[in-house]
Amino acid sequence: MGLLVAGPAWATPVHPTPVDDPTTTDFWREMLEPHGRQVAAILGSAKRALGKADDDDEPLATRQRAVRGAYQMLRHARTLAPENAEVLSLLGHAADELGQAPQAIDALEACVRIAGPERAGPEVTGRLGALYLRLGRLDDAIRWLRHAQGPIAAVDHATAAVYLATALAARGQMASALDVLVNAVPPHTSYFTDPVTLVSFALAVHYDRDEQTSAAFEVLDRMQSALQHELGPFVQRALALMRFAPPEDRDYYQALLYEALGATTEARAEWALYAQLPDATWRARALQHIRLLDTQHRSLPPVPHPSVP
Repeated sequence: MGLLVAGPAWATPVHPTPVDDPTTTDFWREMLEPHGRQVAAILGSAKRALGKADDDDEPLATRQRAVRGAYQMLRHARTLAPENAEVLSLLGHAADELGQAPQAIDALEACVRIAGPERAGPEVTGRLGALYLRLGRLDDAIRWLRHAQGPIAAVDHATAAVYLATALAARGQMASALDVLVNAVPPHTSYFTDPVTLVSFALAVHYDRDEQTSAAFEVLDRMQSALQHELGPFVQRALALMRFAPPEDRDYYQALLYEALGATTEARAEWALYAQLPDATWRARALQHIRLLDTQHRSLPPVPHPSVP
């Protein structure tokens, strides 16, 4: 005869702790992320510091101090959470802003290893590509910048498209560079946001470098028709999104802009700045522009002097 063993009638039944018990939630959070609260606080402070660093209204010394502070905070956060992708992304950002390329690449590549290229996003892969482009490592730059391609409504995608075209052209693949930019520009666009302006003007630059003068003029004419007297301000604002690699590319872009605006004196000065570098990639093309501007200047009729009574 079996016996049914039961506890006393007065025994209190034991129930599992509810899953929404804050004590239990905090316990498991601490088990999974031992320093989660501290890391979250550091991330908040670092984001505010980097936001201040991006504010052009702040004095330069204040912005530099903000980046250095963010960098130190994020280095500490990495020791607490070495596999936190957001910490690594922001750490790479801060290191890049401080000009510490090896540290930036280390943090950003660690971020991609953990999160994958898609989840890391174009801000990470695009920054990696730009870093390698500035270092002259074109194959690495192209590899990462291809991950960062996407609709150019986003600034990160627009700058990545220009960097990728720059790297391909520098490697002698101008046709591929032009394809990147042509495919990035929305067809029949009449509304020029900063990203669209940047990629459109970069397309004109690359047509010019390939000596496709009529194609460059068509792009510039389309921009001029849409923007009218705002062409200069729009392009200048768009170029401010770029951290040019190589740095002398800024002179090339500025020279073509001045030429498009009819400011020949300023254009010649910018072409000369670019051409003074013996190893500048497109030096021969810049010298062609200078010769053309000089020929045009000599062919102008002399300005008559007022007669002296």
